[in-house]
Amino acid sequence: MSAIQINIADKSFLGDSRVHNQTIANLQLSLAEHEFICLVGPSGCGKSTLLNIIAGLDSDFEGEVTLSQRHQKPSIGYVFQNPRLLPWRTVRENILLALPEGYPSEPIDVMLETMQLTDVKNDYPERLSLGMSRRVSIIRAFAVNPDILLMDEPFVS
Repeated sequence: MSAIQINIADKSFLGDSRVHNQTIANLQLSLAEHEFICLVGPSGCGKSTLLNIIAGLDSDFEGEVTLSQRHQKPSIGYVFQNPRLLPWRTVRENILLALPEGYPSEPIDVMLETMQLTDVKNDYPERLSLGMSRRVSIIRAFAVNPDILLMDEPFVS
């Protein structure tokens, strides 16, 4: 697991009236290797924004996030608040999309069976319930064997 150093002086969004809405201010957080944390707060307080910053999906902030890894850049698995499955790919293809080419299929089959999704592995996301779609996105995040696992309300359904 990777240690994470977070130092965000400011993260703001430009609102409808062209006013900056500050979402995160003066956040300093240090996470040790193998540490498990939960972010808790009211809707709109910046939890998802912070996860997006850690994942490198949002770089429009003042400060820095350092992901330390002994040998290389750490791999990140991310379960988004919404499943974000590509509608033109099957369940299996959505999972394989996160993996390097030539990755063995056996671990994916085991995860699909564990999550009771074997029967829908060749279906497209439109055929899945929201709960099933969330389970597919959880498999996709775990399939990369991540150094860092980010989960944004993964068990809502």
